[in-house]
Amino acid sequence: MKHKSVLFNEVINYLNVSEGKTYIDATVGYAGHSGEILRKLNKKGFLFAFDQDEDAINYSNEKLSGISDNFKIIKSNFKNMKNYINEEVDGILFDLGVSSPQLDEAERGFSFHKDAPLDMRMDKSSDFSAMNVVNEYSYEKLVDIFYRFGEEDYAKPIAKGIISNRPINTTLELVEVIKNSVPMSYKNNHHPARKVFQAIRIEVNHELDILEQSLRDAFDLLKIGGRLEVISFHSLEDKIVAKVFKDLCSDDESVKHLPIVPEDKKARAKKIAKITPSNEELEDNNRSRSSKLRVIERIR
Repeated sequence: MKHKSVLFNEVINYLNVSEGKTYIDATVGYAGHSGEILRKLNKKGFLFAFDQDEDAINYSNEKLSGISDNFKIIKSNFKNMKNYINEEVDGILFDLGVSSPQLDEAERGFSFHKDAPLDMRMDKSSDFSAMNVVNEYSYEKLVDIFYRFGEEDYAKPIAKGIISNRPINTTLELVEVIKNSVPMSYKNNHHPARKVFQAIRIEVNHELDILEQSLRDAFDLLKIGGRLEVISFHSLEDKIVAKVFKDLCSDDESVKHLPIVPEDKKARAKKIAKITPSNEELEDNNRSRSSKLRVIERIR
C-alpha cells in the first residue's frame, strides 16, 4: 500500500526534524509522514503518534517497526494528547481529514464513488455512524449540519429528499437521493454529494468540535523553538487553525494599548509558513487541491 502524503516535502522540511529530538504525529494515518520523521531521527529521538483507526494503527505499526523501534502509536483521538504525553516535544504535526486508504476502502463508507454501508467512522469501535445521521436526524438538524459543515447551498432540498427516502442504507443510495434533490446545473459543476458527505463525516467524528482546544493543548507541549504544523483540507478547518495561530502569534488583547507590553502578555509564537500545493503536486495527487499547510514556532 503506497499513498503519497499531501505537501510531504514541505511538512518534513518545516518540522525541522533532528536526531535526538521528540515529535508527535497527531494523525498517523498510514504513516506517510511518520515514516520519514522516524528515518530522520536515526534511532536517537522518539516519535509519538495518535490515531483512532485500528486498520491504520496496525499498518503503521508494521511499517514503522521496519525503520526503528523508537516510536509509540497511541489508539486515541488527538484531543486526549495531554493525557498521554507528559514531556515537552520539538514538533507536532496534525494532518486533518480522511486518509487516502480510508477513501479507497469502499466498506468504510467515506467515498461517494463506491457503494458501501453508511459508516464514515474513523474509530470503528464507536457505536455512532453515518447511518444514524442519515436515518435518525430531524429535517432541521440535517439542514443545520449541511449548511455549517458542508457549506451546502441546497441543504434544504437535500434534507427533504433524505427524509422522504428513508431508510437509506448505502452510500450510493444516498448519492442518488442527493442527485435527485439538486438542479441539473449544480451537477454539472462538481459532484453533488461531496459537500454533504463532508458534513456527515465531520458530524460523525466531531472533527470541528475538538480541533481548537486540541491545537491549543498541543502548543502547550512544545519546547521553545518547537514547531506546530497543521494541514487542513477545507475552509472550515482552516478558519479554526488560522484563528488559533493568530491568537498565539499576537500580543494579548488586554495590553494592546500599552506602550510597553509585559513579557507574560507577549505573543507566544511566530508565523513560519502558509503553503498550498504546487502545480506538480496537484497533478500527482488531486486530493491535495484544497489543502493548506500552516506552521508556527513557539517563542515563549
